[in-house]
Amino acid sequence: MPHLERLAAHHAPALLQFERENRAYFTRFVADRGDAYFAGFADRHAALLDEQERGICHFHVLVDDDGSVLGRFNLFDVADGSAELGYRVAEHATGRGVARRGVRAVCDLARTEYGLRRLVASAALANPASLAVLRRAGFVPDGEVELGGKPAVRHVLDLTAQTSTGGSAS
Repeated sequence: MPHLERLAAHHAPALLQFERENRAYFTRFVADRGDAYFAGFADRHAALLDEQERGICHFHVLVDDDGSVLGRFNLFDVADGSAELGYRVAEHATGRGVARRGVRAVCDLARTEYGLRRLVASAALANPASLAVLRRAGFVPDGEVELGGKPAVRHVLDLTAQTSTGGSAS
């Protein structure tokens, strides 16, 4: 059964594989990370772990039973009780509730473990499934934005108005 884990050094190989295998799929909705991202992945991973250690961000991976990464669920730009939520799920895992469970689980962590009161998340208009995940998790549309150069909708979630988002990633 897939489970959400806080990002750690040992996730690097599986995470790199996840990003490589799903690169073309992700670029359908957001701008491509570029070749430099993959060439410098080890340094980038170390930098993310440093940001997490300093409390600037909280990174999570949804790991399958075989150790492969099914998704990333990240809280970044943490400040003043607020953070941005970003997530991506492997193409082969779509349509199975993976994004829904992962988003709900990270929202619960944001409230209970990280003490956050508000989350902001954006989803591309070209990705109706992601828009639906956010709305089902209680996010409220809050205007149009650009996400990786593509039109998107910004959403906000008030974590103080909830006792639980009702799910876990397992």
